[in-house]
Amino acid sequence: MDKRKVIMAYRKGFITMQECAQILGIDSMQILGFVDAPDQTVHAEPYIKQSIHV
Repeated sequence: MDKRKVIMAYRKGFITMQECAQILGIDSMQILGFVDAPDQTVHAEPYIKQSIHV
């Protein structure tokens, strides 16, 4: 399931914080960092743009 959809469901009140954390497989306290993110995107690791020329 798309993490953004789960977070939006929590923000709209369709699921509780505990349900959101359980679906995402994280601790309830960690969910606060995702929910409070201003750009509404959730990434497991940062994207690093690299040149193809070495």
